[in-house]
Amino acid sequence: MWRILTLTIFLASLATAASAQDLSWEACHGVASPVGPVLSDCRPVRDFVDPQGRELWVRATPGAPADTQPYALYVAGVAASEAWLNGQPLGVNGRPGGQARNETPGRYQAVFPIRETLWRSADNVLVLHLSSFHGGLRFARPMSAMFVLPYPYPQRTALLAVTFVAAGALLAAAFGFGVIHALRRTGSSLVLAAMSGVAALQAVIESLRPLFDYPYPLHAWRMSAIWGLAAAFGILLVAYAAARFWPRARSVLIGLAIGVVGATVLLPGFDNKTVWALILGVTLAAPPAVAGVRGNMAGARPTLAYLALFLALALVFPEWLADLSYFVLAAGLLLPLLMVEVVRLGREDRGREAALTLAASLPDRLTVASARGVELVPIDDILAVVGADDYVELRLVGGRSLLHAARLDGLQSQLPQTFLRVHRSVIANLSHARRLERDSERWRLHLSQGAPLPVSRSRQPALREALNDASRTEGLPA
Repeated sequence: MWRILTLTIFLASLATAASAQDLSWEACHGVASPVGPVLSDCRPVRDFVDPQGRELWVRATPGAPADTQPYALYVAGVAASEAWLNGQPLGVNGRPGGQARNETPGRYQAVFPIRETLWRSADNVLVLHLSSFHGGLRFARPMSAMFVLPYPYPQRTALLAVTFVAAGALLAAAFGFGVIHALRRTGSSLVLAAMSGVAALQAVIESLRPLFDYPYPLHAWRMSAIWGLAAAFGILLVAYAAARFWPRARSVLIGLAIGVVGATVLLPGFDNKTVWALILGVTLAAPPAVAGVRGNMAGARPTLAYLALFLALALVFPEWLADLSYFVLAAGLLLPLLMVEVVRLGREDRGREAALTLAASLPDRLTVASARGVELVPIDDILAVVGADDYVELRLVGGRSLLHAARLDGLQSQLPQTFLRVHRSVIANLSHARRLERDSERWRLHLSQGAPLPVSRSRQPALREALNDASRTEGLPA
């Protein structure tokens, strides 16, 4: 509980960061001239500045700074841009143009320092020339920042540091669950490894903007990847919760999650898509956790508490969900699950050792090691052993079969003399043999149960001799 309280206080403290105010803009007809831009027919921009698919001139009238510290114009968005203050050029980001072939795409973020001598005491005119023909996708809010602030603008290094720590923890969790899956082949470990991996990758991609000044056409791919990874995490979370606490409804819940979370692609704005993909995924994971609580299943209560915390923080601090709290919460959920899984595997290994010790005193049984644990199988119940790469398949009386982590050659020495190698990949229990028949050019050994076994030509004489010996002692037809 104290960890949850600490996380809540930390996120609340970050939410007090100040935000900049956008300028009031007018859209105009404009042309460039040797003495600066010439504008006409200016009208107020009622909603937001949108240069997508066109060339756009806009102007604003900022007030002169009240102090003597340096200032700069900050422009961020999917557009090439150039700027003037009071007719004097501030700089160019790419090259705006009236058509795609005339535009040179710029960087997503541009900073234009403003010389102190350019400011007037009043009637300052700031002009931006914008165009956006290479965005790839259409954005609901193409320009995320167009304002004048002190230079340099302070970076949120604490936020970036926490995000990278969370990303490192998630990568470690992905590696740990991957190792567990390689050793035990459990479906839950594979899902948890995928959850950790997509959350870590999203944290890295989310942090690209303050670290890498990328060209604006890449922004569409970056935002699409962020939404896709968030949607994948939500669906995987539902798959894990359903398989863990409500397996009967697993297929239905996963199908519902794919449909509902996938539908967020239709929402306007990529931040909106991402936030709702996460919220809906967490919401759909809650019913299986509730079912687990009702069934008094281990781990259900802390899982439900964590899902409730996730939803509460998403609703109270939605602006921090895609940037920070999601990664911290994901790491806080997956790292404890990794520790629980490691402890569980340790207990299973001790159980295997106990079973192997018991098997040593039971020579009439075969110790079968598989991903699910250790099982003692009566040797008389084994009809045949069939090779399957690094495993063997034990075909048992009653139609059951088991995969055993052993090789055929090594297992042959452990079985009694009633077992004979009849094919390079088959060992048969002759106690269950009924007849040997020829099928065209091939020989088949029929047992008391199950499908007939193939018999290779080189091993057919030894098998026939063994069957003849058995028929003389037991009356078995050869």
